[in-house]
Amino acid sequence: MRLKTVITFLDETLKITDFPRDSSLNGLQVEACRTVRRAALAVDVCEKSIKRAARIGADLLIVHHGLFWGKMEPITGVSAVRVGLLFENSISLYAAHLPLDSHPEIGNNAQLARMLGIDGPEPFGRYRGTEIGMCGMLPRSIAPGGLANKLKGMLGAPVRVFGFGSARIARVGIVSGGGASLAEEAARKGLDALITGETSHGAYHIAREAGINLLCAGHYATETLGVRALGKLLRRESGLETRFIDIPTGL
Repeated sequence: MRLKTVITFLDETLKITDFPRDSSLNGLQVEACRTVRRAALAVDVCEKSIKRAARIGADLLIVHHGLFWGKMEPITGVSAVRVGLLFENSISLYAAHLPLDSHPEIGNNAQLARMLGIDGPEPFGRYRGTEIGMCGMLPRSIAPGGLANKLKGMLGAPVRVFGFGSARIARVGIVSGGGASLAEEAARKGLDALITGETSHGAYHIAREAGINLLCAGHYATETLGVRALGKLLRRESGLETRFIDIPTGL
């Protein structure tokens, strides 16, 4: 299949142009081939993910965290090695950051909401002008520790609980990755808990003072869901072979 055809499908599916304020350069970042027979998907572009994509014969690597953020920087050091590997192995690179967090069906947050059994989740969590998360009611209320165990079972990663809110959780907000700064917004919305990937020093105090439970299930673990779902969709709609490359960071 022509690379241009695959990129058009990805751009239209993820509505890439709807996120002009994203710090990521979303879309095709490196063009190193003309046709695609196999696509690899990973959370991060790194030397390891590129080499593993090459090992399975992928022509396209689709990631959540790409090479280019903010203004263009010189391609030196680590970036030069990564770009060199892409061209050496004729692997094009595509990145989708906020578009893959916020997608209402295959996005990281929509996927986690579905796994938790939330019926009809609503958009939540304004970041750079767009609501990138989801919120809604759990099928039944649960203690913070019980919800942490459930998330651990689903995502396969440890969950850190900051129990600053109610003893029972019924209504939750979900923002994958580094969404702990949205704890105050979650509290204002009347949520019992915010599920995210990781917190920060300042967000700890915000969550505590806002009186909301904060559950951190891992930046990496919460952002594998979107790329996995995108790979399945791409395979179903295009017939391309797709493969998820799992490179957990422990963070």
